[in-house]
Amino acid sequence: MADKYDVIIIGAGPGGYVAAIKAAQLGLKVACVENWTSEDGKKQVLGGTCLNVGCIPSKALLEISHKYEEAQHGFADQGIEFKDASINVGKMMSRKETIVNQLTGGIAQLFKGNGVTPIHGRGRVLANHQVEVTDNDGNTTTYEADNVVIATGSNPVEIPPTPMTEGYITDSEGALEFDEVPKRLGVIGAGVIGLELGSVWARLGSEVTILEAQDTFLPMVDQQVAKDTLKQFQKQGLNIKLNSRVTGSSVKRKLVTVNYEDNDGEQELKVDKLIVAVGRRPNTDNLLAADSGVNLDERGFIFVDDTCQTDAPGVWAIGDVVRGPMLAHKASEEGIMVVERIAGHKPQVNYDCIPNVIYTHPEVAWVGKSEEQLKAEGEQFKVGVFPFAANGRAMAANSASGMVKIIADEKTDRILGMHVIGPQASEIIAQGVIAMEFGSSAEDLALTCFAHPTLSESVHEAALAVDGGAIHAVNKRKKK
Repeated sequence: MADKYDVIIIGAGPGGYVAAIKAAQLGLKVACVENWTSEDGKKQVLGGTCLNVGCIPSKALLEISHKYEEAQHGFADQGIEFKDASINVGKMMSRKETIVNQLTGGIAQLFKGNGVTPIHGRGRVLANHQVEVTDNDGNTTTYEADNVVIATGSNPVEIPPTPMTEGYITDSEGALEFDEVPKRLGVIGAGVIGLELGSVWARLGSEVTILEAQDTFLPMVDQQVAKDTLKQFQKQGLNIKLNSRVTGSSVKRKLVTVNYEDNDGEQELKVDKLIVAVGRRPNTDNLLAADSGVNLDERGFIFVDDTCQTDAPGVWAIGDVVRGPMLAHKASEEGIMVVERIAGHKPQVNYDCIPNVIYTHPEVAWVGKSEEQLKAEGEQFKVGVFPFAANGRAMAANSASGMVKIIADEKTDRILGMHVIGPQASEIIAQGVIAMEFGSSAEDLALTCFAHPTLSESVHEAALAVDGGAIHAVNKRKKK
């Protein structure tokens, strides 16, 4: 038997590595198991999907592609004139890799600085808080701990009609590695990942078609915001086809033919590359020994309670392998909650205040409940909306599309949700998260002084608009 630890964490993604660092800060003896290996096979790579092939590299490409599109189409209106800009895909990818390497290397330094023991290999949960780790050579070592935290994340879902085909049909990870801009690009799935990846390559010159099986665009988003979002994306040239169910595909003569059905019957789409972005599934295959005491549901998620405790005492699970949204920041918060509970504290994650973001341009972000959810629950509410078109800072930045929307309880005025489409929505939404975390009313925000000129003034105006008091927009007349 190898060394015993207070906590062993399986997985070094945003849930696992944050939990490991926090556990060490709390004085616990902690080890973190991670199987990800560098391309040369020589060293362990930390950060999980998010840092290596997810959140961070995709944001790097989104940022670069947005700058390129702005240079192509937005600078002239602002008086900046130059000859045609061009995109160097190789250099763009190199820039992305540099950012990824800096961040993953930074985690290794944080582990070292905090006294976290990294263990390279694939972890498997055994009975009695034991973890079996298999290294790249197939050797196994068994470790023991008082507590085990499962943070193994998720991977892209594959669908039978479109099997992965190297060079032609890829998942979200492969879409971050294209060596040239495809002339025609197909994307299956108009969710967060599909829209972000479609946006990247559309900005760089691809003719992008997105096929979505559902008949509602972004059903998880407040529909006033979702409809505005769809209009913005269509204006940008994204061809989004709803109610389109993919039935098959083939690769011939360096082209991918996608067969799908819509309201008009059987259809066909020909593209140079196809991205499958239909969701993610939890990484729980071969993770649990039969006598581990940890149970899965029919979709492969680990059963946990509100504090992320599994059915096996002393074994916890966080992030994408458990219920709730598959978000890096949700995983991190759960990781911190779990290790603090292990250390004897009693924190709780407020799942009602977890922000969601789509990092397109304009960005889309939301927290709390939508109008549709509140109507379905029979709740009485009031709404305040303010457009960025009336915001001076947004106009000065040549980014004045979209809105801020605040929903408050009709009787108590407590903020129930905030929804944003527009410039820096990912940053602005934090104001709604903080307000809701403190139980703020719309009046609390309305009585708060915001700097001028800022994008955040739109939050102030939306809060004022909840009770018909917006200053820089005409308020809706209240029904008598």
